[in-house]
Amino acid sequence: MKRARLTLGLVLALGFGAAHGQSDYGLTGHFKYRFTGTSNPDNSVFFEAVGASTIDHSADVRLNLGWRRGDWSARADYQVVSFKGDTLEVLRDVPEERLFLANRAPTDRRRLLDLTSVIAEGDDHFLVQRLDRLWLGRTGQDSTVRVGRQAISWGNGLIYTPMDFFNPFDPAAVDREYKTGDDMLYSQYAFDGGDDLQGVLVVRRDLATEDVATDASTLAFKYHGFRGVSEFDLLVAEHYADQVAAVGGNREIGAAVWRGDLVITHTDDDTIPQFVTSFSHSWTGWGRNMSGVVEYFYNGFGQSNGDYSPEALELNPDLIMRLARGELFTLARHYIAASTTIELTPLLLMTPGLFVNISDGSALFQAVALADVRQDIVLLASLSIPIGPDGTEFGGIPGGESGRFLSTGPGLFLQLAAYF
Repeated sequence: MKRARLTLGLVLALGFGAAHGQSDYGLTGHFKYRFTGTSNPDNSVFFEAVGASTIDHSADVRLNLGWRRGDWSARADYQVVSFKGDTLEVLRDVPEERLFLANRAPTDRRRLLDLTSVIAEGDDHFLVQRLDRLWLGRTGQDSTVRVGRQAISWGNGLIYTPMDFFNPFDPAAVDREYKTGDDMLYSQYAFDGGDDLQGVLVVRRDLATEDVATDASTLAFKYHGFRGVSEFDLLVAEHYADQVAAVGGNREIGAAVWRGDLVITHTDDDTIPQFVTSFSHSWTGWGRNMSGVVEYFYNGFGQSNGDYSPEALELNPDLIMRLARGELFTLARHYIAASTTIELTPLLLMTPGLFVNISDGSALFQAVALADVRQDIVLLASLSIPIGPDGTEFGGIPGGESGRFLSTGPGLFLQLAAYF
């Protein structure tokens, strides 16, 4: 981690030192504490390991330094992340291809730069420091170029995001404030009229050799355009040696907004489609501001027969690879999700949501509350209730042992965040 600490020191020196000239800098950050508790059915792998409930505690401190001088800008975000809980203890022996099930310590094994250092790690805990952003950029009249660790988001899906294959959020993630950064070269050129062309080169390492590898990297271009009240996206990419083409957009329809993306991936063995479409609408009801979205997602990589056993999943390596890389979070093919945000007071938002696996009939109900407790202190809470029989995605997929499932009951998430 000497390299990361040295780089952070240089950026800090650059920012503070340049402040005496014509440069601007800013330092912000937060502290977050999270509690997660779930109940475990008696036929769950979790029940066998830790009993009737799984309790996790985590916290992170984030310092965000931004610097600008003329056309040049830079950013460095430093994090300290800690975790202690039963989930790590239960899933410490889960193989890497099933990492989507585990809450593991952050790692830079795939990334070009190793900017993560494990300070302490055990069976049920870890303490990690890392740089989640570290980039230098230049913005001209029509163009922007940035190099280093950064994050981007592409696509028009609001819940499921097949066009966004750069560390997308889990559809059921409660805290979506920061995406994990990647080491990339990013460029954007703006045309007259508002259209723009973006290009991204993400350089990664092969997990087996730890060497930089073309077939582990991503080169992508996306054109974003406007036509009247509509917007559209055209994308071509080579992603982990797969060829990807996509088209998407959004359009106002009355008081609602339609969005959608179609993504086609050509692998070594097959050509796989993914599709997402949604309608969103904002209105006033019962004297309160409200907004809602209904979204359908087709995942061509998913299991077509509803069999999520380890043996069946091993026969679908394209799905397993994307789950392990954190690009997909769904096991089947057909999903529908809906949520409504209600402004109960100017300082309290409530968002009930439902995620349904149409293929097997299982579902996840989630109710999220966001409250401004006082200035710069925010409470985020959610109640999650999985629905479905054993063997289904949300009811609990087979755990590899006869009669045992990777299943949980209702769960509670609490997060208190202080910003500065």
